[in-house]
Amino acid sequence: MATQRAQEVRERLLTAAAALIAERGWAGVSTRVLAERAGVGPGLVHYHFPSLRELLNEAALRTMSAVVHEGAAHLSGASAQQGLDLLLGSLDAYSGDDPTSVLFTEAYLAAGRDEELHRALTGLLADFRALLADWMRSIGVPEPDTTARVLASAVDGLMLHRPLDPSLAAEAAVPVLRRLLTGAVEEQR
Repeated sequence: MATQRAQEVRERLLTAAAALIAERGWAGVSTRVLAERAGVGPGLVHYHFPSLRELLNEAALRTMSAVVHEGAAHLSGASAQQGLDLLLGSLDAYSGDDPTSVLFTEAYLAAGRDEELHRALTGLLADFRALLADWMRSIGVPEPDTTARVLASAVDGLMLHRPLDPSLAAEAAVPVLRRLLTGAVEEQR
């Protein structure tokens, strides 16, 4: 029972942290505000996490990991065209000013000042590129590792640029990336 209660408190803290990062920015989240949002005493923040920084990092990484893995989940067995449609179409759920998009931007900014977060984000991006490269290998894309790096960068760029240019929707990006990806596959044949 106590373990379940502790897990519930931890979950509330992570959920509140992710929401607050998007609402207030990384530097705007304090232990007091976070505890208040999660409905717990401030002491419980540090009982469950070694520091506020580590709590914010975990909350952001958990959200970002879910988005990355959700975006890549349907690639297995998809053609180049289908894969791009699925991958970039999933980005249309993020307008640029929604909480998840803002969290991504805040996490990238914070990673420039936090080596631990930087390493974790680098690992998450490496995982995403590996998923893309495996899919590309299965459909015959030449140089799948390099191509996966470029595609992952394009996906990141679309996510980060969307607040500045809402017209960067899948319908605008997919045809361009499709020409690059399918052209590479056709050249290989």
